[in-house]
Amino acid sequence: MKKLTSLAASVVLGTLLIAFSCFAAEKTTTEAAASGFGGDIKIEVVTEGKKIEDIKLISHKETSHLMDRAFPVIKQRILEAQSPIVDSVSGASYTSFAVKRAVADAMKKNGVDFGRITFKTQAPEQPAAVLEDVNTDLVIIGGGPAGLAAAISAKESGVKNVIIIEKMDILSGNGKFDMNFFDMINSKAQKANGTNDTVEAFIKDKANPRDTIERTKAQAEGAFVLDEWLRSFGVNLNYNYGLRNHMAEADAYAGAHIQDGMEKKVKELAVDVRTGTKGLDVIMKDGNAVGVKVQQKNNTYNINAKAVIIATGGFSANKEYLARFAPGSERVQTSNQMGATGDFIPVFEKNNLKMENMEVLSVFKTIINPTRDLTGAGDGFIFVNKNGDRFVDESQSGLPTAYTILDQPESKVYYIYDQDLYDSSYRLQKHTAQGLHIKAATLDELAGKLNIPAENLKKTVADFNRAVRGEIKDAFRETPTKKEFKTEGPYYGVQVESAIHMTKGGVAANEKAEVLHKDGHAVKGLYAAGEVTNTTGAYSAAVVFGRIAGQNAADFIKNSK
Repeated sequence: MKKLTSLAASVVLGTLLIAFSCFAAEKTTTEAAASGFGGDIKIEVVTEGKKIEDIKLISHKETSHLMDRAFPVIKQRILEAQSPIVDSVSGASYTSFAVKRAVADAMKKNGVDFGRITFKTQAPEQPAAVLEDVNTDLVIIGGGPAGLAAAISAKESGVKNVIIIEKMDILSGNGKFDMNFFDMINSKAQKANGTNDTVEAFIKDKANPRDTIERTKAQAEGAFVLDEWLRSFGVNLNYNYGLRNHMAEADAYAGAHIQDGMEKKVKELAVDVRTGTKGLDVIMKDGNAVGVKVQQKNNTYNINAKAVIIATGGFSANKEYLARFAPGSERVQTSNQMGATGDFIPVFEKNNLKMENMEVLSVFKTIINPTRDLTGAGDGFIFVNKNGDRFVDESQSGLPTAYTILDQPESKVYYIYDQDLYDSSYRLQKHTAQGLHIKAATLDELAGKLNIPAENLKKTVADFNRAVRGEIKDAFRETPTKKEFKTEGPYYGVQVESAIHMTKGGVAANEKAEVLHKDGHAVKGLYAAGEVTNTTGAYSAAVVFGRIAGQNAADFIKNSK
């Protein structure tokens, strides 16, 4: 009888253990949300006991092409650490902070308290180490449009081993945010519009004292074949407007499409991409570039290479350099990505490399405050301050306008426009759909939503229209715009400021993208492309000269064997 009782007890105990095991292995899904840069980020955290099994993104209001790059990185870090106490993704700090907070809140609901997560929360400090050297054929510093174009071009030209280092945790620089891809000629979209654009016409239009005629010619020739090259790996810019401006489609920005295509191509070509890895210095030997000293977290090591391409961007996010090279401009916000800090300016100076036009800046008239999105369209809008008063000639731009905006009461300035301007611009339509611009049926309603005096705003609009009709002199514009504000709504508005979009000065490079010494000779094995160089070009020029740098670096490597 005792044996039977013992056996029964064993069966009962085994059943309980199996049941407990099944219960313990049960997965739990917990929702949580936290505020990111653009609004709430909502996630699901899947746990098994105290283990974080998965993190799923439910919804967000962040810039999609930033979230698409940043979320997988922050998710992987949290899963590996089994904790939200990890480093944020550089270039997506607010987004990372929100995800970390949401995970911490979800885990707290499951009985695991990680304490208070702050914006400065990061992984525990790791010991510093000097790692072994790495050897490669070509190293490219910077993973923006110029650097990626250089990597693709070098690989296509036969370079076997290519390393890209990027100090941020995600690739792409500022290009991913751009609506427009400027200055491309001989494109399919141009031809579809009946536009016959030529290298000669490009050179005539773009000749500038700040660029040599040889560089302008190289850019023109590169722009002529650029569309065909982009299409070869699936980047199709099908919408052309304003002669040489291109978008992916009439309702799709160029930047995200180009960046996605180039990143995909770089991956297909098996380029060794090392994010979170900062270039510290160019390694020089006998006056030639032979590698780069880099830092990854607290680790440093050398990448020895047969050629080096610098594509680190400009310095519009570095207040110290702005104050040094263009005094006063440090007051102005930047629309560029926050990694544009001019890290290699000391390297250029130390090695007596030629730098030119460091005081020249490209200022974008209107960005959204506070999201920093480029916004606005053509003529026909009104600038008003918090009192509803005009204060500046809206047709002007540059630093004087930027300073005038900042000098308004509380630096609050609003971009006001009507339905006609809205209908003319996809950018305005997109921002309104995203909730970044305010829409109102009447000027009274718009004034209320923007918290500016309605009577003043209505008087301002009426006076603006009277000046357009020639009944009074425009108080701010020598020549009024030709179009009146509509007398019926809807109307739109958004708080704006001006921003430094690019720095135009930088290290001097010739038409082959070879970096120049102060004495004028080309430094062997050293190339540069994009905003880091002294250039009059913009987005497409970065891609053109990235390709040129990759091709010429490949030729140099072949000839140096």
